[in-house]
Amino acid sequence: MGFIKEFMEVQAHGNTKLHVIHTNDLHKAATTIEQYERHLQFKHHKIVGVDVDYTNDIGEDQKPALVQLSVSKNHPVLLFQLSAADKNCTKFDNFLADPRYTFAGFSIDGDIDMLGRVELEIAHFVDIQKEWRVPIATKPLDSLGDVSGILVHDYYNDMKKKLTNAEHRRWASMPLSMRHIEYAAKDAYAAYEIWSRLTIIQEGLCRAKLEKEQPKKRARS
Repeated sequence: MGFIKEFMEVQAHGNTKLHVIHTNDLHKAATTIEQYERHLQFKHHKIVGVDVDYTNDIGEDQKPALVQLSVSKNHPVLLFQLSAADKNCTKFDNFLADPRYTFAGFSIDGDIDMLGRVELEIAHFVDIQKEWRVPIATKPLDSLGDVSGILVHDYYNDMKKKLTNAEHRRWASMPLSMRHIEYAAKDAYAAYEIWSRLTIIQEGLCRAKLEKEQPKKRARS
């Protein structure tokens, strides 16, 4: 049975509140994706925050339960309940596979593999943990909490503590609790926000380097 649930003011951080759509309805998912496409059409960096939560099955039987997408704080966060969808949403599938968009997430390799189990593909993605690490790292890959604590305040760490291990096993159980909704929405939004900020930082560093090199080139010539 199809469902559409909308939450208008899910707290993110500071004064930022998110509009969240949780649904397994193919038409609602498609119209939300169309809204994303219109927004991203005019963006130089077409960034989509993404996260995937899984069913509680074991081994190869485990599948994606929920896919979370975010393209800015001014557009809804889509929580698409794959485990409760009776068939594929072509618009959703094609959006993930479109190489024009950069899907940013944390430890995303596992999510890519999991999506492959239901024949979904993300064509262009970045793993923020691999691309940009905390300068003085004490472990091979810094956690989402480590990075977001620097870039997007420490709200993410506080939010992470709210779900128990038992709750993490319930992503395919309907209805999801409000804590699940908040957790999932913040995951996608945090990935979008952090990669957007890192992209701006990277561009600024490149511009600064080029400007610094120009006087040297003129002096040599």
